[in-house]
Amino acid sequence: MSGTSSPEIANPIPAPDTLELAALLCSKVCHDLISPVGAIVNGLEVLDDNPKPEDREFALELIRKSAKTASARLQFCRLAFGAAGSAGAQIDVGDAQTMARGHIEDAKTSITWNLPRLLLPKNRVKLLLNMMVVAQQTIPRGGVLTVDPIGEGETMSFRVAATGLNARLPQNIVNLLAGAHQSTIDAHAVQPYYTRLLADACGLKVTLAADGDAMVVQAS
Repeated sequence: MSGTSSPEIANPIPAPDTLELAALLCSKVCHDLISPVGAIVNGLEVLDDNPKPEDREFALELIRKSAKTASARLQFCRLAFGAAGSAGAQIDVGDAQTMARGHIEDAKTSITWNLPRLLLPKNRVKLLLNMMVVAQQTIPRGGVLTVDPIGEGETMSFRVAATGLNARLPQNIVNLLAGAHQSTIDAHAVQPYYTRLLADACGLKVTLAADGDAMVVQAS
């Protein structure tokens, strides 16, 4: 028989049950928020100490910046991991773009967004945002995420290409997306694992592979 087949897993690891998956996602969201919320607390402590005018201004700027970051991360997580409307709801892709830019873009990382503005089923939009998080992990020193459509209308899927200095292909994420992981799903692994679950719910397969200098996450 010609062709190749996917390698079998010698000792497959049981998937987390519903309660464990919910707990792991909550742990990830908390992890994402600890840093900016902690910075807000630090800024308030400086203000409580009756600082010099220059220290007071530094503390206020830290609080402003950290509050903005925390808000952006909360909005992104609400859509990427949360219910985001009733079952079967549609979401404006333009809103997803706004949240993705608020969460991902900074001095090191930018987004080139080539998707049309339209309403898509909730799970497809959640899948897109999670694909962007996966792609971001391949460029630890920053770079550009380019988001392109595959197809059109309600059945549109996506291609997210990450380019940047020292871009890398994390094999553990490749395996998690392929369902070939051989270790227990923990709070660090739950996001790519959840990305695969979203792709399954949309009737799609999501992959991560190198394409020249780009690391490409694609759902098709």
